[in-house]
Amino acid sequence: MLQTRPRVALFVTCLVDLYRPNVGFSAIALLEEAGCLVEVPDAQTCCGQPAYNTGDRATAQDLARGVVDTFLPYDYTVVPSGSCGGMISHHYPGLFADDPQYRGRAEALAAKTHELVSFLTDTLGLDAVKARYDGVITYHDSCSGLRELGVKAQPRKLLRSMPGVTLKEMPDAEICCGFGGTFCVKYPDISTRMVTDKTRSIASTGADTLLAGDMGCLLNMAGRLKREGTPVKVRHVAEVLAGRTGEAPAIGDTE
Repeated sequence: MLQTRPRVALFVTCLVDLYRPNVGFSAIALLEEAGCLVEVPDAQTCCGQPAYNTGDRATAQDLARGVVDTFLPYDYTVVPSGSCGGMISHHYPGLFADDPQYRGRAEALAAKTHELVSFLTDTLGLDAVKARYDGVITYHDSCSGLRELGVKAQPRKLLRSMPGVTLKEMPDAEICCGFGGTFCVKYPDISTRMVTDKTRSIASTGADTLLAGDMGCLLNMAGRLKREGTPVKVRHVAEVLAGRTGEAPAIGDTE
């Protein structure tokens, strides 16, 4: 049980802000329910990952400096995205390896930055949520969350605590969906083949709902499922865990 309320800054991410604000509201609800004092800093911007991945180090550093300055004062920074969370926690220190003014500050921020579900379970000790969801769920392991941050068992643990949930694992749940940030732009044919393989795995489970922890992956898979006419609801895991699935149509819906 928390003795004091940790002051947590929510790093919303660009895709959540632009495409699925309900994920941000869901993250706030989960964190507050777990006993945190949550703030959403107005000054936050992109974490710089797209620039970093395309070799534009100068732009990535400019964006990262703003993130460091904005988020460093908080007890924790929590991100509903493995990719953005991995950028801040794993790549910011190296990004400032030759900048003595920011290297220490970047390392300090990296040490207290966490992916949302990992923070709830590993840091706060949460092992169950109060929400209910009636449906058959399958879960996609996003590359950055899985390989950089070790997010695998945590979302499944919380999902299995929910009444009404049946969790069915898809074949090759750990295989990339083909989004890969700028990868899908640079190599569209390969990306399309990868996401087609992924949607085949999803359909094979018979699940009515697909969950993941990264909006990029979700948008990619939702788009392909819709083009194929596969009636699977696509949501960020935070929406289901927070019981906020009635707040807006699922990703890819046409309501």
